[in-house]
Amino acid sequence: MRINEVEFRGEMPVEGYGPGFWRVGGEVVRGPVLLGPGGLHDWAGLEDVAALVEMAGRVDVLFLGMGSEIAPVPRRLREAVELTGQGLDVMASPTAARSYNVLLSEGRRVAAALIPVGGV
Repeated sequence: MRINEVEFRGEMPVEGYGPGFWRVGGEVVRGPVLLGPGGLHDWAGLEDVAALVEMAGRVDVLFLGMGSEIAPVPRRLREAVELTGQGLDVMASPTAARSYNVLLSEGRRVAAALIPVGGV
């Protein structure tokens, strides 16, 4: 078997997570996170639609992690993101983080908006 080192080309993958936090770039970040081109971006959670819309044109796919389990997306958020032409993939946050890391390692144009598992 051939093992290749994963390269993220200067972008920030999700390194780990736990109840209420994410580990990104060697730092612990509490609460929701938005990762995309350029690294970590301010995001206040599901009510902060503007931050997700700002990713338009910079990414092809936005992974939306809804916490420990998949949950319905607020209609306003879904409609706003879909109007930008971005793909919106909704899943549990751990799955969204892994999917983001895989596509990021492939050099794809992706972002991940992640609600922490186990509360804030």
